[in-house]
Amino acid sequence: MANLDDVRALIEQGGNRGVVSTTRADGSIQSSLVVAGIVRHPVTAEEAVAFTTPASSVKLRFLRQRPRATMVFQSGYHWASVEGTADLIGYDDAYDGVDAEMLGLLLRAVFVAAGGTHDDWDSYDHAMIEERRSAVLISPARVFAM
Repeated sequence: MANLDDVRALIEQGGNRGVVSTTRADGSIQSSLVVAGIVRHPVTAEEAVAFTTPASSVKLRFLRQRPRATMVFQSGYHWASVEGTADLIGYDDAYDGVDAEMLGLLLRAVFVAAGGTHDDWDSYDHAMIEERRSAVLISPARVFAM
């Protein structure tokens, strides 16, 4: 059975870009490309697939209504998918046990896990606040890899 170690290995081979799928109110699927990585949940300490998204994103609106998602990564002919519940932690998505300082650190951790680097973290933090970013953490209920 596949696990997040398989996903991590695939990300290392193929990069941090993946397709996340959410569900619209009518049951149809909405998919979009995101840059993601694997981080520890700030409250549960369990590993999760994570990405950030601005408050204006359609996927965030759908996740607020139906907090389940599937993320797929691909490298060459190999792929891995992670399905599960999505925890939203952000400036407009308060989460018990996560204060403003923890949120800032989480957004940085997701950025780094997704392959990002930054020369000016204060500037990064300011941009996250302006965009009202939320971290989306998908707790793996099912992981498949080929």
